[in-house]
Amino acid sequence: MNAMLEYETELYNSGKKLICGIDEAGRGPLAGPVCAAAVILPKDLIIEGINDSKKLSEKKRVVLYDEITEKALAWSAEFVFQDVIDKINIRQATHLAMQNAVNSLGFEPDILIVDGNDRIEFNKIESLYIVKGDAKSQTIAAASIIAKVTRDRYMTELSEKYPEYGFEKHKGYGTKAHCEAIRRFGVSDVHRKTFMTPKVLGTAK
Repeated sequence: MNAMLEYETELYNSGKKLICGIDEAGRGPLAGPVCAAAVILPKDLIIEGINDSKKLSEKKRVVLYDEITEKALAWSAEFVFQDVIDKINIRQATHLAMQNAVNSLGFEPDILIVDGNDRIEFNKIESLYIVKGDAKSQTIAAASIIAKVTRDRYMTELSEKYPEYGFEKHKGYGTKAHCEAIRRFGVSDVHRKTFMTPKVLGTAK
């Protein structure tokens, strides 16, 4: 049996029909939103080469994104932006993005399988939490790819408005080049103010 389908097979065998995978991208960056995706795949679908989005090349992710969005029974992706992250913190913002992604499906899945072990309130929908789920479940991996590609595309668009920061290259993560750009050009509207530590700003003693 395909190792990436063990959880799904068990859930189908227990009578579940609509299994929704949930994952996020963009918890760690210094700029831009966090993005969460919810995906429901057909029961017998096997997507070749699917894995945790972080383990795939950008080119491979885009190919898989197209296949997932074409074949999924339903999918959604939702942003929670930097101003909200600063207000409620990244953990709560990630929960909100995941809740919004589920609500955007337009109907209620039978069960949610969520990457990680951080318990989240999903309007009383049954939830199963899987640590490193994006490397163990095809449905969570599909959500991880949708979230990552959606966010990367947004950050690339953002780079046209803020070319000095190089978002198209690092997607807002705290690379050396990005931190140097923040020190040179200052903190922009799209930066997460609560992430601007003395180390990032170059003011650490």
